[in-house]
Amino acid sequence: MNKPVKSASLGRRSEPLQKIRIIGGVWRSRLLGVLDLPGLRPTTDRVRETLFNWLGQDLVGLRCLDLFAGTGALGFEAASRHAHSVTLLEKDKQAHAKLLANFALLKSSPAPGEVQILHRDSLEFLKQQADRSSNLIFIDPPFQEEGLLNQALIEAARVCDDSAGGGIYVEFPSGRPREQLEALVPDWHCGKYLEAGQVKACLFRFKRD
Repeated sequence: MNKPVKSASLGRRSEPLQKIRIIGGVWRSRLLGVLDLPGLRPTTDRVRETLFNWLGQDLVGLRCLDLFAGTGALGFEAASRHAHSVTLLEKDKQAHAKLLANFALLKSSPAPGEVQILHRDSLEFLKQQADRSSNLIFIDPPFQEEGLLNQALIEAARVCDDSAGGGIYVEFPSGRPREQLEALVPDWHCGKYLEAGQVKACLFRFKRD
């Protein structure tokens, strides 16, 4: 994901500060514009490459949710890799508008699955989803909102069915032990884990005998 680290007191710019590239799939090497919004932190190329090595390069059949989508780096990467459906959720109006603009450019080379971009509160949306209705859920909320991450992970554990692949991917601050997150969802475990600078990441898998 793509979340807060900068101070909220910083001013906003109307033009993209940088661009990030999609690593694989039908949109490989395509660029996404990134707005200079307070705390917007795109998931780095290195972390995304590792994540999609964990998941596999082809996500055919998977239903995906990109909560707190920000730049959409994770959701668009999943769609590029043939996910059945990807829903990106972002409540910031400017960030949502930029997601729509980036997707409009990507559609010149259509991905095979369905892509939805919603201007919604991610946690409220997640609470409305049926049990086991998604296969892959990306969670990368503002780092300073620990409670939001906790609630989203607990809800995701109810919504996610990773039996055909996928899981629950979480990014969180380097100062937080992963055991704290595992304790929130005792039926899941951090099957894949990495540390990259100030970021930790886990791909949670359901515990099976």
